[in-house]
Amino acid sequence: MSTSPTDAKPWLAHYPPSVPATVDVSEHSSLVSLLEAAWRRHPQRTASICMDARMSFAQLDERSAALAAWLQSKGLQRGDRVAVMMPNLPQYMIAIGAILRAGCVVVNVNPLYTARELEHQLKDSGARAIVVLENFAHTLEEVIDATAIEHVVLAAMGDQLNFWWGQWMNFAVRHLAKMVPEFRLPLDGNCSVTRFNAALEAGRGMSLRPVPLGPEDVAFLQYTGGTTGVSKGATLLHRNVVANIVQTEAWFKPMLDKLGDKPLTVVCALPLYHIFALTICYMMGARLGMTNLLIPNPRDITGLIRTLAQYRINMFPAVNTLFNALANEPEFARLDFSELVVSNGGGMAVQQATAERWLKITGCPVVEGYGLSETSPVATSNRLDVTEFSGTIGLPIPSTDIAIRDDEGRDVPLGQTGEICIRGPQVMAGYWQRPDETALVMTPDGYFKSGDIGIMDERGYVRIVDRKKDMILVSGFNVYPTEIEQVVNLHPGVLECAAVGVPDARSGEAVKLYVVRKDMGLDEEDIVAYCRDNFTAYKRPKYVEFRDELPKSNVGKVLRRELRSTVAA
Repeated sequence: MSTSPTDAKPWLAHYPPSVPATVDVSEHSSLVSLLEAAWRRHPQRTASICMDARMSFAQLDERSAALAAWLQSKGLQRGDRVAVMMPNLPQYMIAIGAILRAGCVVVNVNPLYTARELEHQLKDSGARAIVVLENFAHTLEEVIDATAIEHVVLAAMGDQLNFWWGQWMNFAVRHLAKMVPEFRLPLDGNCSVTRFNAALEAGRGMSLRPVPLGPEDVAFLQYTGGTTGVSKGATLLHRNVVANIVQTEAWFKPMLDKLGDKPLTVVCALPLYHIFALTICYMMGARLGMTNLLIPNPRDITGLIRTLAQYRINMFPAVNTLFNALANEPEFARLDFSELVVSNGGGMAVQQATAERWLKITGCPVVEGYGLSETSPVATSNRLDVTEFSGTIGLPIPSTDIAIRDDEGRDVPLGQTGEICIRGPQVMAGYWQRPDETALVMTPDGYFKSGDIGIMDERGYVRIVDRKKDMILVSGFNVYPTEIEQVVNLHPGVLECAAVGVPDARSGEAVKLYVVRKDMGLDEEDIVAYCRDNFTAYKRPKYVEFRDELPKSNVGKVLRRELRSTVAA
């Protein structure tokens, strides 16, 4: 019987000398255990900096315990879901710690979601409470009566910050969000609304009841798109996220250790509601005693550069779009990068031109990795001690197996294409309350089928060559054509439509929508306005083309590949 590439694990021979083949994930039975140990190991270190306001790990420990006690006082039980809807702020870090310590499950929500998107996520998760920044609560107000939400914790930009900066940030994010009329208090119905600081103050007079959490308890519901067009929650257990923290620590720590035992700073420009920043910046950062430099609005490149100029940064996770935007700004090149030792790219392919420009400016190579919400997220990474751009997604990280398989589920020989399948302790338990969807992606031997087509070479390096799914990748965010099509098809002037991804210099891909009119008076502005009301920004079609008909198979299925081929031509 021949040995499969997976059994041989060729990647292990190409690991950095100090990175182990496997890691021990049994040290902590839950994320609560891991985080509490981290916070108390270095209490006086700075956990976060946001617009020059600092929060220590001791303060994060105390504040999250107070909010957790308050949540428990409202009757929230072990396993109840609590949503968080805000940009990168200290309150986000407090809220996540509090929800987990109360024994509940975190449901991360994009604060720029439309009412339709938010309603689905809250209803599907069954969230009983939500912590939301007041700047975005108007969206919640539109849908809350259709959800199971009983308690709203309303955060303001100035919470936990000094007054002057709080007022400045409040203005900045209100401007960013293009505020609509202010959220009204109280809400109609049976839902209670409490200010964030008031909940903290009340919680300080209460006792937090420790909840006996174990590896199999659910920690996060990370929502991702689906082949059916319905967003579904990747169920991440405590053991999944603990494992990925320990795995990424093993991969990153040898490079970070070159700076000695001093406190280090990680730039948290990626949104914390995205699993990449959540695991790498917040969770692994806490484990290593790192300061999270929180960036509420990374689209403000001038403001971001001004912030970076104030600190010695050591680690910078980002997507290609952000690396490229910064590398093209003359002011960025004038910063001090003498202590930047890790620039890790994920979420979307890192372009060679961007990587070369970044290396020339900073002296620190962009190290591309790969993962998904379903893998907590990191599954592979390039070596941090190599400066040459590989054009690959790297090697499987410790305790991770990658198999390249054909449509029948058989391993293909090295150098041949197949679907990238992932097995390891970081792989999700399944999709929340969707056993049918789970069965489509999980194999009997424990692999998660990624939907990406790749090749593994003789060294164990993996290269993505295509996507099996029709998913569109916009600046690192997944956009599922079926969701776009289902919603647009509800427009009374649309007969049918199809969405595909097209190349885009800024975001990697953009959404192009092909529309067959029912109402011949329908124009592009009508479609654009409708999509603005129904989709968050990265999902909105950048291009709209009207056609008399769409290409279809013999059984009437729209052939997206033919539409993509016309773009390529």
